[in-house]
Amino acid sequence: MRIRATVAAVSGALALSALAVPVSQASNPSFALTRANAAPVISKVVVNSGKPIALGTTATKKVTVSVTASHSSGIEDALSYIWRGRDSNPNLYGFGFHPDGERAKCKAANATTSTCTLTITVDPGYLWNTNATTWRVYAGAWGKDGNFTENDRFSSVRFQRLSRLTVNASPEPVKKGRTITVTGKLDRANWDTRKYAGYASQSVKLQFRKKNSSTYTTVKTVKSSNTGTLKTTVKAVEDGYWRWSFAGTTSTPAVNATGDFVDVK
Repeated sequence: MRIRATVAAVSGALALSALAVPVSQASNPSFALTRANAAPVISKVVVNSGKPIALGTTATKKVTVSVTASHSSGIEDALSYIWRGRDSNPNLYGFGFHPDGERAKCKAANATTSTCTLTITVDPGYLWNTNATTWRVYAGAWGKDGNFTENDRFSSVRFQRLSRLTVNASPEPVKKGRTITVTGKLDRANWDTRKYAGYASQSVKLQFRKKNSSTYTTVKTVKSSNTGTLKTTVKAVEDGYWRWSFAGTTSTPAVNATGDFVDVK
């Protein structure tokens, strides 16, 4: 059982063994488990609004986690953290990102059910490319009578290496019927080197939006080179915006380049 306590951490990251605290050492003894009564029930945990956590090479990201739980006495507090480990028990061999504050902000839906919100700062400086995968989500909740429940694997969340995409269409302006060359580059964060690197052999769509339209239409699909570069040619037909669009992979999020306007004379 874990008891809520202040835990030393660096930028939100810590060895998970630090989260196991004996009852006698808890910062608030009123949170000790009262075995005579039923434990709270956790019904939902939402991490980062249900989206994968995409990180670049240096910037930290604040991730919101909400824990919804119920108990006959009401909900006093909740805890959640994101972890990975080589052992099924995270207290033996694991690593994770812990909430920034000591207590969650709980909002009651009624006398028995509350949703408690925490913020976790995720730092890519602690990550390697192999961490772009599914992480486990721990959840715990305390009733107002001191009863406690926890689940090491309540849900999961995927970490992704942030992607970038550029585009350049030329010449500008161009005569109608002439050839336009569209170039660009798809790259993504490399957590091993702390730099961005080209994402090779990926299918990327070339899309066009007419000047007075809000909708892009796919014209063709091109594979990125071994350095992530993109290049193709099209005929100039009318004024509009050209962009590259990448659908994403399990390890890398989708991304669209900002449209490049070409004036067709």
